[in-house]
Amino acid sequence: MKVLQVVPLIFLLIYTTSSSKWPTHTICKNDSLEVKYRSCDPRQDFAFSFDSCSSAVPKKVNVRIGTILRYPIRELSVDVSLTINGKKVPIYSKKICERDHPRFSFCGKKRGEYIYYEGPVSIGFHEIPQGDFNVTVQLFNEDHHTIICGDFAIKSHSQELLS
Repeated sequence: MKVLQVVPLIFLLIYTTSSSKWPTHTICKNDSLEVKYRSCDPRQDFAFSFDSCSSAVPKKVNVRIGTILRYPIRELSVDVSLTINGKKVPIYSKKICERDHPRFSFCGKKRGEYIYYEGPVSIGFHEIPQGDFNVTVQLFNEDHHTIICGDFAIKSHSQELLS
């Protein structure tokens, strides 16, 4: 009887580890703006949302992000890059957790723990540029293990272009 319970679990584990792409999640869609994301980490998806769905960006945007850690976070850095003509161009990089100066509640979390952040994030620009583009956001620890990796597809068009 236990074999019948274990076999489906084994198939589930094999299927999820052999899958190379996560589903695309739509987090914003209106007449002038569409934002979708997909995890670029083949082994782990994550949850993400934000409050504003407008091409006019406030100074700070409230975001929510969560995942289960595969690696500990003693130090955590973020790299943001823009994909242009198939090439990634770095646009932002910052250390957000340091060993001796934890700034957030998830700094210092261990492997297997669930991390969740809800709060403001400074964007650095006031309006989303017109066009279709991709942005990659990667958070990694001190050993350069990926904590979260997301590819964001952004489509921003004015109402006149859509008519």
